[in-house]
This record gives sequence, structure tokens and C-alpha cells, in this order.
Amino acid sequence: MTDGAVIQPAHVLVAADKFKGSLTAVQVAERVTAGLKRVVPGLAVESLPVADGGDGTVAAAVAAGFERREVRVRGPLGEPLTAAYALRDGTAVVEMAEASGLQHLPAGVFAPLTSTTYGSGELLRAALDGGARTIVFGVGGSATTDGGAGMLAALGARFLDAAGDPVGPGGGPLRDLASADLSGLDPRFKDVELVLASDVDNPLTGPKGAPSVYGPQKGASPEDVATLDAALAHYASVLEVSVGPKAAEYALSPGAGAAGGIGYGALVALGASFRAGIEVMLDVLGFAPALERATLVITGEGSLDEQTLHGKAPAGVAAAARARNIEVVAVCGRLALRPEALGRAGIRRAYALTELEPDAARSMSQAGPLLERVAENIARDFLR
Repeated sequence: MTDGAVIQPAHVLVAADKFKGSLTAVQVAERVTAGLKRVVPGLAVESLPVADGGDGTVAAAVAAGFERREVRVRGPLGEPLTAAYALRDGTAVVEMAEASGLQHLPAGVFAPLTSTTYGSGELLRAALDGGARTIVFGVGGSATTDGGAGMLAALGARFLDAAGDPVGPGGGPLRDLASADLSGLDPRFKDVELVLASDVDNPLTGPKGAPSVYGPQKGASPEDVATLDAALAHYASVLEVSVGPKAAEYALSPGAGAAGGIGYGALVALGASFRAGIEVMLDVLGFAPALERATLVITGEGSLDEQTLHGKAPAGVAAAARARNIEVVAVCGRLALRPEALGRAGIRRAYALTELEPDAARSMSQAGPLLERVAENIARDFLR
């Protein structure tokens, strides 16, 4: 006997996230499938690339049969770029990183005080124009810390300084905000279900808020963090005048600090509801019926670590599979979890590329072939 206890499963479901910097979720599924079938020809393998609301969410939806739609929007620095959302049967999947993500900044360039979510608002408007009645708004991977002010401005809100002029883009200029007029917001949001999908439960400001926790990842110095935290607190206080006490309540809500506070803007002004990103995406992608067909699930992502256990895609996949008593194994580039932690998450065993290639740089550059070899090992261990 080998480590595995599942003998000749009839149906393998590959439901993994991307290996960031190496392979997309679609490529992960392709490589795992190739490795499995090299050992077990004719094996029934179903691929369902997954995402947790961050970058790669639209790609996962398209792989699941959604239509990809492209639109020109403003990037985080105000430059024009092409972004995409996904649409199927009145449900749109909008990924804010498509418009306002770190990947749109030039290499080595950060703009923590002035990067804007304006393009994310344009993406939401495009989804409305496309006929969406439900919008899953995946937030993560942002270059921005503007509390969603740019997004709301793109949707018709006005943020003015003491002279009655629009404040500048980004979170920094919000320190000069004197009034917020939300009366011009697109009225269609009153009739649309907007679901904020994120694995981040931070509040807007404070020690666990968006500027303090995520600002440094976006190039914010300690002084920038202090400026942004004060500016967003002021922003919330000005919004209290426009929308009442709920502005302060939402600032403390889980998810308000998601993607530089864009979660706050969606909650306070667009009537959004907050759900764990992987839970929403599994629903949208049709994971439940795929799971019913499976007798072994293979999940994974680039790094299996402590963050994985807090709402990332592999943890969500494993929890759903465990509820149906289906065995789960994981693939990853790097493994930083002990077997007991994996077991508590519902993962029987994890296979890391670094076990085959300890050099991290080579492991990333050769991720595809290495992953096929890992899948061959899974087949030998679990599919004899």
C-alpha cells in the first residue's frame, strides 16, 4: 500500500488556483491532467480552475463557461487600458485588479497616495450596461488605497474640496475632502445584487486597517501609511454627513479594508453584501455539481502557508470536499504547512514542486514540467 487510500477513483476533479508568477489556474489544471493521464491513461479528469476573488478571478469564470467581455478603462495611474469582466445568464464577475491592480504599474513604480480605483467603477458600469442583474465583485491585488472614492466617482459620485473643486485621485487627496455628494450614483445599483468577494476581513482604518496592513505592499512609507489612514478616517467622517451613521459602522465592518478600502466604498454606497471570496466563486463556478461527480479532488496554489488557511481557494475547496467525505490532495510550488495543519484543513497530503527542485527560481521557471511530475506521483500514490 502507498500513502493513499483511494483505489482507482472513477473521477478526479482538479480545482486549483493559479501559481502566481508561474502558471495560471487553467495551466495548473492542464499540467496536472497531463501528469495523471501519463500514469493512468483513460482516467476521467474534470478541470474547474478556481479563484478567491483576487487576480485570476475573471479567467476562472471564463474557463467555467462565462463570456469574456473587454472594455477600455482608466488604470491606477489614470492611463487608458483594456480590462475584462465575465458574463453569463445575467451574472457578471468583475475583478477590480483588471482595472486597478498592481500589475498595471510600471516595474518599480508605486503611487500609494494617488493611485485610483476609477477604472474599477468603469468596469462595474460596463457590467450593468451588459445587462448584469447580479455582480460578483472580486477585490484583491490592488495598487490603490483610496477607499473606493475613485470607483464611486466613476459611477456618478462627487467628492469636493472646500473650494467646491473635485479632490484629486487617490487616497492622499481625501484629506482635503469637504463634501461628498452621492446623489448622482448610478441608480441601477438599487436593482442589482452586488456581492463583495474577498478573503480580507480588515476594517477600513486603524492598526488592522487597509493602509497599515496593505499599504507597505503598495510602496507606502510609514509617513504615507499615516497620511492614508488619516485621510480615509476623514473620508468616512465626511460620508457620515451624506449617508448617516452607517458610514462609521461600515468603516468597522469586515471587508471594508479590502483592496485599499474599495470594499468600504461598495458597502457604504452601492449596497454591497460581503462574502468570503472562495465561497462566492465556488457557487458561481458550479463547484457543487462538479464535486458530486468526483471521487478525488486535487486543489492547490503557488504557496501553501498560513494565509491559505484563512479563506484562500485551497482551504475552501478542501472544506467543501471534506463535507462530502471526498479525499483531497494539494499541489503547490512551496509548502510551509505541517501535515497536522493540512489535515485540519481537510487536505490529506500536499505535493510541492520544491521537493523535486529545491532552487526556488528554477522551480518557478520550470513549474509546468515539474507539476506534471508531481501529478504522476499523485497518480501512483492515489490512483493505482
